[in-house]
Amino acid sequence: MKRRVNLLAYLDWLSIWFYLLLLVIGLATIYAVNFEDGQYFFDGRLPHMRQLVWVGVSLLAAALVMILDYQFFSAIAWPFYGFMIILLLVTFAIAPSINGARSWLVFGPVSLQPAEFAKIATSLALARYLTSVDANLSRLKSQWIAVALIALPMALVIMQRDIGTALVFTGFFLVLYREGFPATIPIIALYIGLLFISTLLFGPLMVSLAITAVLAFFMVFIIRNWKRLKIRFLEIILIYLLSFTFVNFGVNMLFYKALQPHQQSRINVLLGREVERGANYNVEQAKIAIGSGGVFGKGYLKGTLTKGDFVPEQGTDFIFSGIGEEFGFVGSSLFILLFMGLLLRILWLAERQRSKFTRIYAYGVASVLFIHFLVNVGMAIGLLPVIGIPLPFISYGGSSLLSFSISLAILLKLDAYRKLVLR
Repeated sequence: MKRRVNLLAYLDWLSIWFYLLLLVIGLATIYAVNFEDGQYFFDGRLPHMRQLVWVGVSLLAAALVMILDYQFFSAIAWPFYGFMIILLLVTFAIAPSINGARSWLVFGPVSLQPAEFAKIATSLALARYLTSVDANLSRLKSQWIAVALIALPMALVIMQRDIGTALVFTGFFLVLYREGFPATIPIIALYIGLLFISTLLFGPLMVSLAITAVLAFFMVFIIRNWKRLKIRFLEIILIYLLSFTFVNFGVNMLFYKALQPHQQSRINVLLGREVERGANYNVEQAKIAIGSGGVFGKGYLKGTLTKGDFVPEQGTDFIFSGIGEEFGFVGSSLFILLFMGLLLRILWLAERQRSKFTRIYAYGVASVLFIHFLVNVGMAIGLLPVIGIPLPFISYGGSSLLSFSISLAILLKLDAYRKLVLR
């Protein structure tokens, strides 16, 4: 007879306490940024009460994950990934336009964003593929397949004009790099980013002349050192042609076709190409709110800028400004340390795994959470352009909270299995 095992004894409770504490902070902050004097706390129409319902749904979903067999997640990886690709296509076809994006499926009073769950599917699919017999990231074929697994849902999200969510998928390249992806890929990504920014700042003509001058220099250098260099002319010419095409055609298509006008304005403001106050109003108000908190903050529910509703989208994209105003530098720092504690714990769980599938999946979870955290806090303090991305476990929103909770629950289930087999 098979002996029953108490799964609760093998869960990583430190990660769970991090998660629960972040949920409490999220609910308290959502209440604070929407607080009005004389307000009835248990009014079901208020955002924090609706978020509390999603917290309950998320905890229930996490509990259901714990019931499933650990092998289920590997078995479901490909079907789930395929289903999410189809759902993203359906969303693009039938979803209504909300704030310029077609990324939400509306079912009466409930709205769901399939792209949030596509992140889980991509994490599982990457883990499944990279643990297959045929996968070898030192080979070009495996590299292309791995990149395609990331690029396909990312491209569909871009088609929905949800650039913020699409950006999160770039975090999966950190997973690939951990598993042996060539170091040249991050260099290429930085080079493309440099070309994009340079073209916006100086124009395609100046950048084209610059890369032509660099090409000429390299040609002379290669000719003079031909015997001890193994660089082929065709490789240099191909890089030049791709760079020239991107600068003169790709940047224009990306900036003016993929990005919405308000996103273009925010990037222009960040790069100093625009000085219009309205284009950067959200960021300026968020920075003022954070700065007004000083060292120790104004106190919970005492944020004057928050009460005055001066910061737009403060319950979602700019919720960090509420923490900064009411709890100051000390409170903000403690919150950042708490979130970093969860990320480091996930990485620690990843590195102690004997299962390659679990390790890869854990890095996928950590990468998604990290990109969300980095971009959300970065845009709130004016270091990154505003692209609309929630702060995990804190921002108001059911789809993001549910997807983050499920992804973390899957990891904890897989890690608990590791402990069970090591008994």
